[in-house]
Amino acid sequence: MRYPAEHKQETRKRILRAAARRFRIRGSEGAAIGDLMRDLHLTHGGFYRHFANKEDLFVQAFQEGHDRMFRPALEKAPKGGELRALIDTYLDIEHCDNVAEGCPVAALATELARRPPHSRARTAFEKILKHRTREIAKYMPGPTEEERVRKTRMLMSGMAGTLTIARVLTDRQSRIRFLNDAKKFYFDAMNQ
Repeated sequence: MRYPAEHKQETRKRILRAAARRFRIRGSEGAAIGDLMRDLHLTHGGFYRHFANKEDLFVQAFQEGHDRMFRPALEKAPKGGELRALIDTYLDIEHCDNVAEGCPVAALATELARRPPHSRARTAFEKILKHRTREIAKYMPGPTEEERVRKTRMLMSGMAGTLTIARVLTDRQSRIRFLNDAKKFYFDAMNQ
């Protein structure tokens, strides 16, 4: 039985979303393709109609997760308030508590750092990071593009680090306080 092209695209999206969640929760080594496909009620062999291998899935899931995280905050923000909305959304306790739907950088950066320097995943991460930095730098205050990009790199790495550490804290009130302190720090830094 042949399925329409839309079915293939929908199946691919289902696999990608489910994989992105698993990778963020368990890392790439803790997310077996057979288990993923079985849980989606799909065949293991069907995986290869959509992705070349697990590394291909990992790279695409990382990209998809990053896109879904940043775009809504920027699109909903009032004109001129994009950066503030991004910081507020990223350092929100709900985002912190929801690793499966949260930032793939905070969830997976340490794993990516252990991969070989020129692995496909690390190369893709760098490309995504450069693209996202340029996109967010448009909203960063600063007299030159170079300064806005520099500030954006520090903001992004600082927020990912903040989120990672906040997730380690066992007391929810401590996590909230930690996130709010970081928000205040970044909001104050933006206004200097």
